[in-house]
Amino acid sequence: MAKIKVTQIKSSIKRMQSQKRTLEALGLRGIGKDVTHEATPNILGMIDRVKHLVKTKEA
Repeated sequence: MAKIKVTQIKSSIKRMQSQKRTLEALGLRGIGKDVTHEATPNILGMIDRVKHLVKTKEA
């Protein structure tokens, strides 16, 4: 599987609770923090729900 590097670029303040929980589930805890995940359908779906708060890059 391919690896994806996910970086949080916007704050989760004033966002819906589901978006905050999705960021938490991805392991993102603040602006500028990044994590690396396998490109599974579950992870890609989570990224799609918060695509306006994160940027992705092939790792």
